[in-house]
Amino acid sequence: MIWLYRMLFVPVLLVMAPAYLRRMRRRGGYRENFAHRFGGHPQLPRKHAGRRVWLQAVSVGEMLAIGPLLEALRRDGAEVYLTTTTSTGYRLAMDKYSGLTAGIGYFPIDWWPFSARAWRRIAPDLVILTEGERWPEHLRQAAKRGVPVLCINARLSDRSFRRMQWFGPAAKLMTGGITRLLPCSAQDEARFRELGVPASSITTTGNIKLDVQIPLLADEERAQLRRELGLAEGLVLLGSSTWPGEEDAMLGALRLARERGVRCSLMLVPRHAERRTEVERLLAKTKLKFHFRSKGPAPGEVDVIVGDTTGELRKFTQLADVVFVGKSLPPHTEGQTPVEAAALGKPILFGPGMGNFRLLSQDLLARGAAREVADPQTLADAAQELLRDASRREVLATAAAAWRRDNAGAVARTLAVIRAELAKLP
Repeated sequence: MIWLYRMLFVPVLLVMAPAYLRRMRRRGGYRENFAHRFGGHPQLPRKHAGRRVWLQAVSVGEMLAIGPLLEALRRDGAEVYLTTTTSTGYRLAMDKYSGLTAGIGYFPIDWWPFSARAWRRIAPDLVILTEGERWPEHLRQAAKRGVPVLCINARLSDRSFRRMQWFGPAAKLMTGGITRLLPCSAQDEARFRELGVPASSITTTGNIKLDVQIPLLADEERAQLRRELGLAEGLVLLGSSTWPGEEDAMLGALRLARERGVRCSLMLVPRHAERRTEVERLLAKTKLKFHFRSKGPAPGEVDVIVGDTTGELRKFTQLADVVFVGKSLPPHTEGQTPVEAAALGKPILFGPGMGNFRLLSQDLLARGAAREVADPQTLADAAQELLRDASRREVLATAAAAWRRDNAGAVARTLAVIRAELAKLP
């Protein structure tokens, strides 16, 4: 099966390349170390006798979540080479983890020559993949060299699970070379077992993102940030990691809240900052004052602030009184993570499309820590209702904080498995 994958990879890559390159151009920042995509990583010397770990994480959320693991591995004497896929992930990794790693690079394109070249240069003793990062050629190279592979925080979205059920050989390609699989939840464990992963290879450790430690802003820092953003006195509604169509829905929520007498402002944080032109066109059609964070401090008070920078969502969330979690209103079906809003004890709203976080969102709803809204109108109704009622906000916020506390401990369980695998190495 791996040979079929290798043969089909190039024509598929050529078909997808134009769209991929356009996206890279919009997001920017990809020129640095572009050769890494083709396996052109530095030849890493052995700096000490410790084991070398190749850790791959994609999104900003994953990058933030692996911090405690990197710190622990550094204390243990392990040497970590960290790779990512996006330019935003790369910038964040360079900012936060340069002192904790042996190097930081981009993950190679998963084609035989590129992957093999990267493997020869990085030469890891152990590979760790996060969440959905299960690449067939990468796994094949590990098996060829006898290098164990751990997949931590492993999950299967509804869509991925359906696809892998439909095409069984793909499931084997993407799971067959994994030594230990550490799912986020019991549902993910059941799905992996249904796809043929042996129960003996699975240890459910929970979601390491639930252990996230978010530095809290002091009162003076909060006041300073509000001034920089141009937020007037009053409440703040946040659209967190929004996708197309959801910014318009959030503007509708702002209008309704103000019509009902609520003094409030809106923060929009699009999931992809390169959509700023699209969002600006939308805002220009309104009579609202708006400002983009990337342009520096706001010149004065605004109605809408757009957070089009990287790595600041946690700070913005601390200013919010109500948070809507994006990619969840129709036609979107996958959802963004509500974990950080819950960790900060914020009242949470999200749409019905939370497929990537189905169990997590259902648990939040069952615990009274979030509310589901069906469409833009019900979002506006729920948002203005919460903004007008401090007691209802407090009930949701308290339940969210309790839910987060009750689900902690995944980092310690994950580290225990990693250390056990490192101890087995010859």
